[in-house]
Amino acid sequence: MRMRPTDPTAQNGTRQRRVDGIARLRFPGLIITLGLGIVFLLATPAQAYIGPGAGFAIASSLFVILWTMFLAFLTLLSWPVHWLIRAIKGRKAFAKSRVKRLVILGLDGLEHTLAERFMSEGKMPNLTRLKEMGSYRLLETTTPPLSPVAWSSFLTGANPGKHNIYDFLNSDRRSYLPYLSSVKIKPPTKMLRLGKYNFPLNKPEIQLLRKGKPFWNTLGEHGIFSSVIRVPITWPPEKCRGVVLSAMCVPDLRGTQGLFSFYSTRSAGQKEHTGGEQIVVQRVGNLIRSKLIGPDNSVTPSAGPMTIPFTVKLADKPGEAALQIGGETHALRVGEYTKWITLKFKAGAGVRVNGICRFMLVRTEPEFELYVMPINLDPEKPAMPISHPTAYSTYLAKQFGPFATLGLAEDTWVLNEGLVDDDAFLEQCVSIDGEREEQFFDALRNTGRGLCVCVFDGTDRIQHMFWRYLEKDHPAHPANLDPNYKANGHENTIENLYVRMDKLVGKTMDTVLGESDDTMLMVISDHGFNPFRRGVDLNAWLIENGYMKLKPDAEPGFKYLSGVDWANTRAYALGLAGMFLNLKGREAQGIVDPGDARSLKREILQKLAGLKDPKNGEVAIRRVFDKDVVYQGPFKETAPDLVMGYARGYRVDWDTAIGKVTDATFHDNTKAWSGDHCIDPELIPGVFFCSHKVVSESPRLMDLGPTALDLFGISVPENMDGKPLEIEIGNGNPIAETVKEPAHA
Repeated sequence: MRMRPTDPTAQNGTRQRRVDGIARLRFPGLIITLGLGIVFLLATPAQAYIGPGAGFAIASSLFVILWTMFLAFLTLLSWPVHWLIRAIKGRKAFAKSRVKRLVILGLDGLEHTLAERFMSEGKMPNLTRLKEMGSYRLLETTTPPLSPVAWSSFLTGANPGKHNIYDFLNSDRRSYLPYLSSVKIKPPTKMLRLGKYNFPLNKPEIQLLRKGKPFWNTLGEHGIFSSVIRVPITWPPEKCRGVVLSAMCVPDLRGTQGLFSFYSTRSAGQKEHTGGEQIVVQRVGNLIRSKLIGPDNSVTPSAGPMTIPFTVKLADKPGEAALQIGGETHALRVGEYTKWITLKFKAGAGVRVNGICRFMLVRTEPEFELYVMPINLDPEKPAMPISHPTAYSTYLAKQFGPFATLGLAEDTWVLNEGLVDDDAFLEQCVSIDGEREEQFFDALRNTGRGLCVCVFDGTDRIQHMFWRYLEKDHPAHPANLDPNYKANGHENTIENLYVRMDKLVGKTMDTVLGESDDTMLMVISDHGFNPFRRGVDLNAWLIENGYMKLKPDAEPGFKYLSGVDWANTRAYALGLAGMFLNLKGREAQGIVDPGDARSLKREILQKLAGLKDPKNGEVAIRRVFDKDVVYQGPFKETAPDLVMGYARGYRVDWDTAIGKVTDATFHDNTKAWSGDHCIDPELIPGVFFCSHKVVSESPRLMDLGPTALDLFGISVPENMDGKPLEIEIGNGNPIAETVKEPAHA
């Protein structure tokens, strides 16, 4: 959410030859790097998250320690010992198991009505085949049905009251500022200052705020190996018996959830680009010179952000140019992405930090425009741990080349801001899915026994951005925004997505399902999808109904609730799903007596449930959930007091999510982000396909972890809310075979 020069408020706020496992990584470079240090990102208040790629900053500062590389080095040194211990321990791991291998393929946001329609039309033959050989059920999701909440319940087998994730954001009750709900970063506590340089004497701490134990950790405690690829809310990566590649909430190199850069000879005026920054450049003849902006430099703070200069030389042929950066030249063509380019930022005193990004030339005439994807952590030399073991991401990079590491890798906001077209965004999504597919099938090859789970989130991102093409009356349909619009083929983008995912399912089935009954395949989604036509400004509603008051001098367009008069405010909304009471003793300026909280919640709930849109008379809010009713567990108190269950077509307004207030409760949504799932969970179940016969009739997402444990003959921990599903497996006899560790274990 920044432009250059930086908006002060913003500071708060996708081959190399195959190698034989990790053992062939190059030690000399690793050892040399030990003397240099790693990048670490320091937690500061930042932009609010209002969707993937919105640019909620986790951090913006650099510290010198090479902890990540040190961990990788130790992993390699200790690997033979760990392998021997695990081999001995794993000999009896499968004694009670009813399967040798469980494969879970997650397709984030796959909508059951679309899947059923395309299956009936013969466009998804592989899911049809999987259904006929085993089972298909709707899968109950979570309240609210947001990806971080749902996947946290999947991996812990528990309701949010036990895993502590209720939204992408939560509210800091002492400052009213939003914070990323899943992770907190603490800087080094001891520093050595030598002249203009700062050197930390201890390592920073990345704290995972998600509570509860992933079910694959329990599997590991019983000798079962797991490969976990890009499951959301697995960063920072936790130790387990297996490999983990983290996903959602992995930051970019600048410490945000995805901050793009857009270089243009055209002034942005006063427009602020959500999720990115526009940098004005000058064209001199056929040359454009500028700098790529990296993380802040905390080694030499006075130097400001680290930068890398680059030059673009326009060719005589229209639409072509040459990019010169880091001593290399890369061809640019309008509408085409470069390969991943490795960037080396210099912090001073011999300290360098690597990142990777891709460039795309948007146009050369009449204005020059260049789009740069958010700078991802370099998987080969990550500045922060993004996998377990630490060297696993290096292994994958050596195996397949650079790949997207950003938790929310698909840059939805550059499309939402209208800076690139639909084709450019779609190519990005397909490319990232291709990287994920390589990682997934590598994991399958190396996990002959145990668990292999991988989540593809291109299904979620593409539906968010292309749902507008499914409904001609959608406010964001191009024909309703441009009278000269002509069909461009994207009317079939979501259908093509489902067909492509069906081919992935078919490839997976052909790979893992043979004549024997010892591998089980599940294909799941965490929730479904619906249109997002109209937004509800909950804070405007609170003002209209006397629950919130603004300061007399509040400036228009304020963010992060900064214009709220807390002395006269009883409730406020922030994030994608929740509403909070301004509770005395909890909030910094709370005025609601705890004894009155229950009656106030009931009063607001009754007024909001059934709220109608005056434009069309439709119900916008179907139900409102009281946290004391829907959540149970030790972390219930961090939940929003009320959770909205929107009706089909509605969602929280964009402004409410970041603590802004408009002058109306309802607004048309005309952004490319036109589909969503922030609605009543009853309306938006996920899907559950299984290669075996499922007897249970009403499976829940939180049941799948306990089911995995049960399949491997492991008792379900008492703190799990989910229950094992009843599944028919051949003759039901245990499989007692010695486990063989994967090559990259």
